[in-house]
Amino acid sequence: MKEALLYEKLSNGVVRCDLCAHHCRIAPGKLGICCVRKNIDGTLYTLVGDRVISQGVDPVEKKPLFHFYPGSQAYSIATPGCNFRCAWCQNWQIAQMPRERHQMNGYKAAPENIVAAAKASGSQSIAYTYTEPTIFFELSYATAQLAHAAGLANIYVTNGYMTDAMLTMFAPYLDAANVDLKAFNDAAYKRYVGARLQPVLDSMKTMRQLGIWLEVTTLVIPGLNDDPAEIRDAAAFVAQELGPETPWHISRFYPAYKMLDRAPTPIETLKHAKEIGLSEGLKFVYIGNVPGAGDEDTCCPQCGRVLIRRRGYVVLANHVRNGHCPHCGAPVAGVGMDWKVNDGQSPR
Repeated sequence: MKEALLYEKLSNGVVRCDLCAHHCRIAPGKLGICCVRKNIDGTLYTLVGDRVISQGVDPVEKKPLFHFYPGSQAYSIATPGCNFRCAWCQNWQIAQMPRERHQMNGYKAAPENIVAAAKASGSQSIAYTYTEPTIFFELSYATAQLAHAAGLANIYVTNGYMTDAMLTMFAPYLDAANVDLKAFNDAAYKRYVGARLQPVLDSMKTMRQLGIWLEVTTLVIPGLNDDPAEIRDAAAFVAQELGPETPWHISRFYPAYKMLDRAPTPIETLKHAKEIGLSEGLKFVYIGNVPGAGDEDTCCPQCGRVLIRRRGYVVLANHVRNGHCPHCGAPVAGVGMDWKVNDGQSPR
């Protein structure tokens, strides 16, 4: 175990964790909501500061990040645990393991070894993903510092429930994030997630202010967050508060975990959501989990031509040149948008 970062000692041995917006007050011998931070005799410890439960290489498009070195690879790691309890969790076996099974499976992984493995894999970045990376902040923070020194970028795939203090501390090493905006009403967050909406919105605004490249994903779930008015409110927030160049990924729901009673999202619902996003001024709206439909291509926001063609997580062609459309000269927002193009290599 390792002493946790970002907490305060209170009276009678109680500590307050300031890592995420739950701000858990934890009595001696007890765990926080995430079940991976424990108060032992008045000191808060992380139980996942030196272990991972998953490691692998993914296309960065799988995160999904479409405007951050498109076509590159991201070395991806996760530990057990999560500070949410989403009823539709795709990775519940590891995310909810500490809460439901009272287990902390995984294997030792030192930051220097993670970085070495990422470099050996040819990855452009390290992604902290699969479960909620905020809850293994100590490991991701130590790894991210070494990653930057080794020329690797760092990515958070997150529910966005971290505090401003955490983001401010991590900002010098955090290059990009995809935030899962699970709904745009507080009632859904409270009922299905065990959290609140406003801290997520605040975190996204803080990320933009800190210069972290941000993309947003919304899993559209029938009967939960698919009301057109709610979708319009979400799109308006992204466009107005985060910027119209912020990519918005609208993903198709498939039954999972404790939400097996709903059918997959109708394609028509997703297409209508994309239309709403574009009508609210967003320049880049993608439909996920429906490969082959052409809604994963990046098009020029000015002339409409296809600049990056994708099939699923694979980049088939990238025509961006020096961050601009080669046809009309319009800028294409993102980081490393013409990665592996200008150096004479074909995109992956």
